[in-house]
Amino acid sequence: MKPRDVHNPPNRFHSQVVTYDDGEGPPPTSVTLIDDHSRSILSENDSPDLGFRWSVNPYRGCMHACAYCYARPTHEYLDLGAGTDFDTKIIVKREAPALLRAAFDRPSWKGEHLMFSGVTDCYQPVEKELELTRRLLEVCLEYRNPVSVISKSALVERDLELFLALAQEARFHLSVSLAFTDNDMARAIEPWAPSPDRRFKIIETMARAGVPVGVMCAPMIPGMNDSQLVGLLERAAAAGATTAGWALLRLPGAVKQVFEERVRGAMPLAADRILHRIRETRGGEKLNDSRFHVRGRGQGPYAELIASMFATTTGRLGLNQRRRDKTRPMMMDSEACPDGNEAEDPPSTFRRPPQRKHQLDLFGE
Repeated sequence: MKPRDVHNPPNRFHSQVVTYDDGEGPPPTSVTLIDDHSRSILSENDSPDLGFRWSVNPYRGCMHACAYCYARPTHEYLDLGAGTDFDTKIIVKREAPALLRAAFDRPSWKGEHLMFSGVTDCYQPVEKELELTRRLLEVCLEYRNPVSVISKSALVERDLELFLALAQEARFHLSVSLAFTDNDMARAIEPWAPSPDRRFKIIETMARAGVPVGVMCAPMIPGMNDSQLVGLLERAAAAGATTAGWALLRLPGAVKQVFEERVRGAMPLAADRILHRIRETRGGEKLNDSRFHVRGRGQGPYAELIASMFATTTGRLGLNQRRRDKTRPMMMDSEACPDGNEAEDPPSTFRRPPQRKHQLDLFGE
């Protein structure tokens, strides 16, 4: 007799309840939320490989548990592990909306584009109850600050109306992160994330509503999902995506061990071939190369083949035409424009909302 799935009613003594969207599933162990009292919410980078300077990360760690996540080593800075700890011990920045408003009020802020999120998924399951990402985006709308979101979560559909308002009042773009078309393969590597089929549905829903939406094909894993790239782009375009980007698998630090263990467990017969292909794109010996301009694209004939497939397919499908004007989204792919030339950002839509003049209030005005 097959045992029934365990199900518990919400505990009335718990202040937070984590719920899951279509295609997602609970991790095999309990999730712990840890408060982060950082005094800043804006993260700045100067990487030439990224199409944005500023990012916002309301969470650290990610319940999607993707084996390849390059952010896993950041948990080690907190004296936590890069494996299961990263998946189940989620750092929460509850003061994030107030911190963002304070940053926008500083004279030094000029309304530059923000990326949600540069590290972990800002719409992971805990967001359903905490709504930190939603409140942060509401601050962006209040100040009309340009913003882009990248996520693989179906929870983005909750905020469709907010996205439309941001697109109208500021500049907004949603990128749906998709690495696979094969649902079973995705489940093996991204165990608690929505299925690829569900994510294609997100693209369709957003496109029909008028939200600017694209697809981020990342990571491309040599020998595993690169053969799915063309079909992925075709399905995304058919669903309504107008932009696309891609990035090669990165395995910094402890991610190498997490990824290899997951692949050997889920695909034992193909594991050696996959690891060999990855090394082919990293000079033949290493599983990772952290150098700028190389880490996200790789090198060698196999990496060039993936890049060529992407460029040829996006050109055929008419993806990334939007990047030729000055409304391009800020995505993590510095080489996605078909002609290789990135458009400059247009003037910012940023405006501080009117503030009451406290000095006049003293005189009753």
